[in-house]
Amino acid sequence: MTPDRPMPRYALGTTDAEHERLIRQGALIAPITERLFREAGIGPGQRVLDLGSGVGDVAMLAARLVGSSGQVVGVERDPRSIARATARAAVAGLTNVTFTQSDVNDIADDRPFDAAVGRFILEFLPDPVAALRCISQLVRAGGVFAFQEPSQAAFLALCRHLPLWCTTASLIPVILRNSGAHPEIGIELHRVFQEAGLPAPAMRLEMLLSSDPDFINWVYDVIRSLQPQIQQQNLSLEALGDLDTLPRRLHAEVAALNAVVPYVALVGAWSRRSIEK
Repeated sequence: MTPDRPMPRYALGTTDAEHERLIRQGALIAPITERLFREAGIGPGQRVLDLGSGVGDVAMLAARLVGSSGQVVGVERDPRSIARATARAAVAGLTNVTFTQSDVNDIADDRPFDAAVGRFILEFLPDPVAALRCISQLVRAGGVFAFQEPSQAAFLALCRHLPLWCTTASLIPVILRNSGAHPEIGIELHRVFQEAGLPAPAMRLEMLLSSDPDFINWVYDVIRSLQPQIQQQNLSLEALGDLDTLPRRLHAEVAALNAVVPYVALVGAWSRRSIEK
């Protein structure tokens, strides 16, 4: 059953700059995602469905976990992202992963999957419960559902002592909500899984902290990707000052307090589809 609401455009866009941001993000949080997948039981020989593959980071991570005897199918709407993901997988020598163009609610496959996974995908779906319910029909009984989604409130609570960094970071959930996304869905996964007919998930929250200049820049990078949405929503960036000098000023603020800044909190949730009696 396909949800009635149309699928919105990905709020951060599909530009080359956004692709590069996703690759940097993927490298940064890969260890957290891998821990979740291993804990959920994803391993050699399994057939895994990756939802909203983007440029392929999660699918390639899963491909390494399932090994040459397994298979990963990545689903993505944007053809440019699929092309980038396919090229990256080829360079990495991963022959057990393929990418296909489809909405997550319209996936057609004649073989059951052992697991369905995704990272930062349910937050962008108009009806994540309905989407999970659809996907559950593609996963075998006893199969794994493992998703990682954000909690914006959790990381904002840790940066109040950094006025400029916090002002920059606080814009992100506002812009995402205005675009139709669910930036706090991570904490809601307990409810979302159950309303989709899945058992209550095991959950954990993890958050990276650092003072490294490249790490500090992640909020600036997201704001840059969100600029078309900012213009469309007529939001003012006056409080941030000149965007060209924003990274330097963010670094100076953090250095002045000898502080660390957080990455968006990652809420991981996993459960197994009930075995039918």
